[in-house]
Amino acid sequence: MQVMAERCCGLDVHQETVVACVLVGTPGHRPRKEVRTFRTMTRELEALCDWLRAEGVTHVGMESTGVYWRPVYTVLEGHFDLIVGNARHIRNVPGRKTDVKDAEWIADLVRHGLITKSFVPPPPLRELRDLLRYRRKLIESQAAERNRLLKLLETANIKLASVATDVFGVSGQAMLKALIEGNASAEEMAGLAKGQLRRKRDELVLALEGRVEEHHRFLLSIQLRRLETAKQDIEALDRRIAERLEPYHLQQSLLMQIPGVDWVVAAVLIAEIGVDMSVFLSVHHLAAWAGVCPGNHESAGKQKSGRSRKGNVHLRTMLVGAAISAGRTKGSYLKDKFYRLKARRGGLRAALAIAHKILIAAYHMLAKGIPYRDLGEAYLDQIDHTRTAANLKRRLERLGYFVQLQPKEAPAA
Repeated sequence: MQVMAERCCGLDVHQETVVACVLVGTPGHRPRKEVRTFRTMTRELEALCDWLRAEGVTHVGMESTGVYWRPVYTVLEGHFDLIVGNARHIRNVPGRKTDVKDAEWIADLVRHGLITKSFVPPPPLRELRDLLRYRRKLIESQAAERNRLLKLLETANIKLASVATDVFGVSGQAMLKALIEGNASAEEMAGLAKGQLRRKRDELVLALEGRVEEHHRFLLSIQLRRLETAKQDIEALDRRIAERLEPYHLQQSLLMQIPGVDWVVAAVLIAEIGVDMSVFLSVHHLAAWAGVCPGNHESAGKQKSGRSRKGNVHLRTMLVGAAISAGRTKGSYLKDKFYRLKARRGGLRAALAIAHKILIAAYHMLAKGIPYRDLGEAYLDQIDHTRTAANLKRRLERLGYFVQLQPKEAPAA
């Protein structure tokens, strides 16, 4: 095999130790090999960096194992050509497995250029990633806490969720606090309703006549306090994210032109794929990396499965949510495509297909700096006029009509 790097290193990274194997040698000759083990403390990682620089190493490869590779990457960044590979793609052949053998195998793959480099964004985008991923976790925990609170209300036979559309709105919050205090009657709590909810006063009185005990009030107070804390934390994160997005204001504005893409989805797109599309070989490689394109599993000339790969779970989840929102955008091409696919393939496959289209649009918009141009709701009918006419004719004939199609004459000039 052709030697791509004459001085390279393979790192087997763990929580407490890093095993480094350096290979030095010209093509056609057996390389000199040296293996050392370092601890993952900052001082030890700096010693690793100094040793690699003294050896004249140019390329360093490692597996993306959990989060343990990140501090190693941070220390070595800027000094070497770093290659972070997918652990599934660089798995060693069966046999003796030790940390030294793993480091030697990675070094040999780096030497011959057999590791595909994973996309690692620059430090500003890595910080934005951490903020947005933590925001998602807070949103999920907030939703879980709300579900627990609603479940507790049901155990006390408080049917507030059956009457109020939003239990956690202004009116709902006031009623929940009154329930915790335990001094107000059902009529007094129903009087706390605001806006349209006041029309349901009689229903609210019946819904709030439950069996609330001290046990329920204690748990409700804790849950409501946790919800308020989560809301404050999410607001603080939003302010921090807005500050980090200032350098990418133009790209964010472009992405928000896509149906279904709000500021959160645009921020996730920027944080997960960056703004420089040259790091991906093509738009198809990006779609495969994100996990929003069909899988390819063929054996003996037969297609086994079209299940999509896992990909980037943070990006994929946000894109599918944006696709569902795009399916509700009136007059858009994505909505028409979504419902056509949903009728044939189901809602989940349709959402994933639209997520694929959103990512393709984002790629070209970021790569070329061009605005989004919607094809329109009638685009699919226009590109397949003959098939549409034949399908409609067939449906009418099934209903018992005789149909003869004749083109409409053009109006006189």
